[in-house]
Amino acid sequence: MLEAVIFDMDGVLVDSEYTYFQSKSQILSEAGHEVEENYHYQFMGTTSEYMWEQMKQEFSLPQSVGEYIQQMTSLRQVMIQKDGIRAIPNVQDFVKRLFDSGLTLAVASSSSLIEIKTNLVELGLSEYFTAVVSTEEVKFSKPAPDVYLAAAKRIGVEPQNCLGIEDTKNGIGAVKNAEMVCVGFANPAFPVQDLTAADVVTTTFSQMDKPELLQIYTEVTK
Repeated sequence: MLEAVIFDMDGVLVDSEYTYFQSKSQILSEAGHEVEENYHYQFMGTTSEYMWEQMKQEFSLPQSVGEYIQQMTSLRQVMIQKDGIRAIPNVQDFVKRLFDSGLTLAVASSSSLIEIKTNLVELGLSEYFTAVVSTEEVKFSKPAPDVYLAAAKRIGVEPQNCLGIEDTKNGIGAVKNAEMVCVGFANPAFPVQDLTAADVVTTTFSQMDKPELLQIYTEVTK
């Protein structure tokens, strides 16, 4: 039985990926390394620590991972102060519909706990989520299942009774590795991602509701 829906945050609830792309590109450019936007796609759904560890090794960057994360965070904060917290289109009404239908909701994100909570408050969604879990609270980041399993445990729902919503290959891997049903979100404003491992892919939340999710869940688990 479907009892809970667990959301990723970046790219599913919040339109924030561009802040990561632009800030990392700027830092790499200032270090003498020009990259295209699609270079960053491989890191979508992973932690800041993992991203910068990989880039530090690839480009022989001189500063510590922590220093690069701090620089990235500062640049992102400037962008967010300018643009505000931007919700993915239609997702706020979607969350409210699911909450009103009686489903338990949670967030499982690679972002920091403070950023998750801040974004939910800014979008007026914090009251709808029973729990939020960051990968900083678990041992392994996506595509490992840890953050989704921790979210399910925190809300008291068995993983097989949960459905996860993700927008990246790594995130979908985490949902499936947790043995949950997965809906992939292909944002029309983003370049095409590899969402083939998702059970179903949608491009909008405008009409999605509990009956549709129940149908998806039933078809996958029957």
